[in-house]
Amino acid sequence: MSYHNPPTTPRKSAIFDEYTLSEIRRAATTGIYDIRGGGAKRKLPHFDDLLFLGASMSRYPLEGYREKCATNVVIGTRYAKKPIELKIPITIAGMSFGSLSANAKEALGRGATIAGTSTTTGDGGMTPEERGQSQTLVYQYLPSRYGMNPDDLRKADAIEVVVGQGAKPGGGGMLLGQKISDRVAEMRTLPKGIDQRSACRHPDWTGPDDLEIKILELREITDWEKPIYIKVGGARPYYDVALAVKAGADCVVVDGMQGGTAATQEVFIEHVGQPTLACIRPAVQALQDLGMHRKVQLIISGGIRNGADVAKALALGADAVSIGSAALVALGDNDPSLESEYQQLQTTAGSYDDWHEGRDPAGITTQDPHLAGRLDPVLAGRRLANYLKVMTLETQTIARACGHNHVHNLEPEDLCALTIEAAAMARVPLAGTSWIPGQGNL
Repeated sequence: MSYHNPPTTPRKSAIFDEYTLSEIRRAATTGIYDIRGGGAKRKLPHFDDLLFLGASMSRYPLEGYREKCATNVVIGTRYAKKPIELKIPITIAGMSFGSLSANAKEALGRGATIAGTSTTTGDGGMTPEERGQSQTLVYQYLPSRYGMNPDDLRKADAIEVVVGQGAKPGGGGMLLGQKISDRVAEMRTLPKGIDQRSACRHPDWTGPDDLEIKILELREITDWEKPIYIKVGGARPYYDVALAVKAGADCVVVDGMQGGTAATQEVFIEHVGQPTLACIRPAVQALQDLGMHRKVQLIISGGIRNGADVAKALALGADAVSIGSAALVALGDNDPSLESEYQQLQTTAGSYDDWHEGRDPAGITTQDPHLAGRLDPVLAGRRLANYLKVMTLETQTIARACGHNHVHNLEPEDLCALTIEAAAMARVPLAGTSWIPGQGNL
């Protein structure tokens, strides 16, 4: 009699999954590391791992249609002669002309203006369309200095000195030659059609002492009118925020690793930095330790998608949030109606992250005149404004349910966590317990 082992189902490795195997094959074939846009695709602790504790007996909720819940925020109250006053605590992050089309930049300005908030220039300078349609425009001052000039600094309503970005802290971005049109080349004072890699550090300072001098220079250029932001990637938020405050910042922007980018190495996007959720409490702690919480404003960005995310960031101590990828989706990027064209690019709607290639059928992340002309900046601006309105209403709904008449009155005590990781990062109790990991008993 012969014996045969029964057939078994083949097992695939959790470490060498299909994507990992395909990346090894691609690297072995090309000898080139992968470049893409978008944010981290790996699952990370995020705002979904937190829940609000709505009011019932111990707290009294507010009536949604009869009791007000304010959403306004003022940024730049520390030193600026003209602080920024926003109607909502949701701003538009910096995304460059070059990475985005001129129509997309105009649409961001239109949508932000309708909603009563600010938008940001990004790397590459200020376009007349963007300035003309943006009631409140923040000018990014980056290591590359692309398009930078004192006149545009004075035209802006605030200046954001970018030290780092959440998707690539310690690294610079890329803009491939096919997106360097005549206009982009002229604004950046660089050759047309040649790949550009942004610098990863500012050329005229080597540390926070030099940054203090640079901030004073920017204040003198703008007659101390403009709020000065410092933007850092979410790597060492406690120390970076403390140093930004000591250097004289009016506002600090902390960008977690779920933040998007137009193009950089995937190894940066997936393996450098910290989750946004892990960055908020150390940043707030730094401000509190210096006695500057609510005096120096804190803006959180990186993976903000809806009003619940906004409310959770505010409850953990932020003054406002900033959105980038979500704003592009609101304009019309990755729309399923364009699925056939995304498939021609060997991708699918919702997964398109080759923004750097300049072939975006939505006309948003491109410099191709035909594709860019597809985006109506007026209609796209209205879409963005609608999205910002919904996010704001959702934030107000949660604040009222927790018994607060201003979204800034949300607090950590309104939250619990679903996982030990989220509880430790957000420093709020694990649901059903009074335990904050590392801070006491069950």
